Amino acid sequence: MAAATAPPPPAIAATFSALLRRHTVRPIYARCVSSNARSETVEPESRSGGLRGTRLQEAVPAGEGRSRVDAWISARLGGGGVSRARVQASIRAGLVAVNGRPVSKVSHMVKGGDLVSCTVSEVQPLRAEAEDIPLDIVYEDDHVLVVNKPAHMVVHPAPGNANGTLVNAILHHCRISTFTCLARNSTGDECPDSSDDDIDVFDVDQFTTEDVSSEVRDALVRPGIVHRLDKGTSGLLVVAKDEHSHAQLAEQFKLHTIRRVYISLTCGVPHPNSGRIEASIARDPNNRIRMIAIAGSGHRYARNAASRYKVREVFAGGGSALVEWRLETGRTHQIRAHAKYLGIPLLGDETYGGTKSLALSLLRPRTPSKYHSGLSDLISKVDRPCLHAALLGFKHPHSGKILEFSCPPPDDFTEVLAELQRVTSADGQNDGLVG
Repeated sequence: MAAATAPPPPAIAATFSALLRRHTVRPIYARCVSSNARSETVEPESRSGGLRGTRLQEAVPAGEGRSRVDAWISARLGGGGVSRARVQASIRAGLVAVNGRPVSKVSHMVKGGDLVSCTVSEVQPLRAEAEDIPLDIVYEDDHVLVVNKPAHMVVHPAPGNANGTLVNAILHHCRISTFTCLARNSTGDECPDSSDDDIDVFDVDQFTTEDVSSEVRDALVRPGIVHRLDKGTSGLLVVAKDEHSHAQLAEQFKLHTIRRVYISLTCGVPHPNSGRIEASIARDPNNRIRMIAIAGSGHRYARNAASRYKVREVFAGGGSALVEWRLETGRTHQIRAHAKYLGIPLLGDETYGGTKSLALSLLRPRTPSKYHSGLSDLISKVDRPCLHAALLGFKHPHSGKILEFSCPPPDDFTEVLAELQRVTSADGQNDGLVG
């Protein structure tokens, strides 16, 4: 089931080797264990009563200050296992009214004396079907599976992305026909409502045991994707093949002991050439599929986020750079938001400002005109952020051995990198490798 991966060009291979001069575990291939190779079909009727809609009709106490309606409802219903994400989904679905008038904004303010009516939306189970989709398997044993995710593949099913995901492919690989998961509350893969270290896909941890039947909860961890990569990001991702492995790996992510190294191409070059960013991540109030990095800790809903970066190569007199990132935390879109915060959005990241026009405006003035046409053609084909999860290291959940894997970026990334290197060297610029 492993998809063939062509070796990168010699120049790119040398660059990648310089980036990751570490011992890498040799791949081992094995079939999924038989305990996982069975059908998991959970009918909606098996759900517990907690999955049904919850109703609230209550007046805001007189004299109480102004507060967001989603926060006020969550405070009233949080003890019943209703997550804030579910409350927000209910508001957007038109199931909340204030003083008899429906509200659609989660930020709508309520005050003392307001009558709030709410029907919390039902948690919908989502059935994932096995699909015969090729997997680029880097490592596999009886307990874990490490795959090299291609760009443009969504990691897990969600409303609007029920098929063609990595989970669908893994189900087929592990010979599990179907399993049921809880539908996510977001409108798409790009920016899920849960942003805490990208752990426990399907957000099972936001529901209490009363909300989720044992059958559904069991199905959530087989196979268990422990962390996520954005749809446009390529690279390494570990999958747990049993509940013990899932719990152990999730704990490593929470303790930040997982080693993760990403490489990216940026619009411009950060100054200084290396450093540590500690800027909290919060949802952009003007665009719910985007996050923003915020200095300080004053933002109520921001989550602490820290990244280390290092410029590895500078191209075209500073028009672009190859930047290595090491994550200390794992917030949603962390690298992309931190790169924008530094003023160097990732090349191809339209959501965070790394537009084709910006890239060309930085590269064209710094390169001879004979290269302009080629650069324009190449950059016009970039259809995702140039970000690749290049290295992944963790302690094996059963043996305790430290495993470390690396893989070079895919062709679309290396083609742009090779052209930037060619333009830089041909022009006699003395940028080259920084360190």
